[in-house]
Amino acid sequence: MSDDRETLLEFPCEFPVKAMGRADEDFVLRVVELVREHVPDLDESRVATSASRRGNYVSVTITFTAISQAQIDAVYLALNADDQVVMTL
Repeated sequence: MSDDRETLLEFPCEFPVKAMGRADEDFVLRVVELVREHVPDLDESRVATSASRRGNYVSVTITFTAISQAQIDAVYLALNADDQVVMTL
């Protein structure tokens, strides 16, 4: 993936992405699956979860080694296009 746009990031770099959604059984697995499409060597030890106060929602933070702005953009596009993802940061 190459990208000629200017960015403040210097690649490769560690990049965290967070997705939030309903605390369904498969939400965390779905987020990992979506990110893995663009980060094939994703290390699952870099996946962290946190439940909301009432347990209705869960946030999934995945930190990966990003190789380009295009890769980061692709991850966000995939997450935001999924019906289970309520919000990304």
